[in-house]
Amino acid sequence: MSHSDEYWMRLAMAAGHRARIWSAPNPAVGCVVVKDDRLLATGFTHPVGEPHAEVHAISQVADITDVAGATVYVTLEPCSHTGRTPPCVDALISAGIARVVIACEDPDPRVSGSGISRLTAAGIEVLRGVCEAEASHDLAGFFLRLRRGYGRVTVKMAMSADGRTAMASGESQWITGVEARADVQAWRASSDVILTGIGSVEADDCALTLRPCANRLDADDWERAMARPTPRAVVDTNARTKSTARVLHGDAQTTVFTAPGAALPLDVPKSVSQQVVATTDSGLDLQQLLMWLGEQGANEILVEAGATLVGSLEQAGLIDQWLIYVAPVMLGADARPAHRATFASLEQANRYSIISHDLIGDDVRITMRQKINA
Repeated sequence: MSHSDEYWMRLAMAAGHRARIWSAPNPAVGCVVVKDDRLLATGFTHPVGEPHAEVHAISQVADITDVAGATVYVTLEPCSHTGRTPPCVDALISAGIARVVIACEDPDPRVSGSGISRLTAAGIEVLRGVCEAEASHDLAGFFLRLRRGYGRVTVKMAMSADGRTAMASGESQWITGVEARADVQAWRASSDVILTGIGSVEADDCALTLRPCANRLDADDWERAMARPTPRAVVDTNARTKSTARVLHGDAQTTVFTAPGAALPLDVPKSVSQQVVATTDSGLDLQQLLMWLGEQGANEILVEAGATLVGSLEQAGLIDQWLIYVAPVMLGADARPAHRATFASLEQANRYSIISHDLIGDDVRITMRQKINA
């Protein structure tokens, strides 16, 4: 019995997950080459200027003569323009591919259907929309950045079963278990920037670095992740970050967002840069800040911050997705809340859809994203 198009597309999607470690600003695309119901090769997007998923997959075929007449499954429409690499459609046509199955059309105006047109004009059968909803979620950060100027904003939070994130004293290490903390490392590696606030820097002296550990990433993923550590960013209106703060040190670059007129210490490492952002009545203009990250090519923005910054993002409706790790512990009524946003009525509160809930060690990871009203 032959495998379905959906089966092969999900393998392509799994390959695309591996690209998230280094593909930005390009989308994290996955691709598989199949012939006679047999997997010939798998590929995924490489860093800017290096092969896209389709070219990488074709290059992995052991015997290149097998490619002629094969079917390619790819999570995003192949590009048809020349950027830092040649068009992927040219590689597919030259290889003699007979059929291309696509999950999502590319909204990039440089492509936007022209890749499909080029393939069909060359006599290649094209099927689109296979596993489109699933692939669209995987590529949401890229799609959002093209549409609104900044990528997907995901807030990671560890909390107790009674919804608290730290004791009244500020003690929070560790609410969740080893397995949950290892899972967070995979999310860090798969993000394009890790954003925190000055409150977390001063309270925890967080480093926000990557730590290879046992999780869904394999040894090859970790080798690639550590070669390109995820940049960090700090929201620090008045430039209170000390030059000795751990978040300013290490292999990853750090951007500190401040208000006009604020100045960082002169002895910060050379890997640290300051970015001035306009202010509002409640602090830095967070949307302008996110837009700047979008201009740098960040498709996936991971927020690891305290109640103040998370509350400001929630109040402004800027959170697309939550990763909530709930530990089986009660911290009590005087413990610190998840965030400090306030709403006058239930109707005004932001609604989310629960996408998944998974047991990670002794903790539960709940994934929520913005609810789309019908």
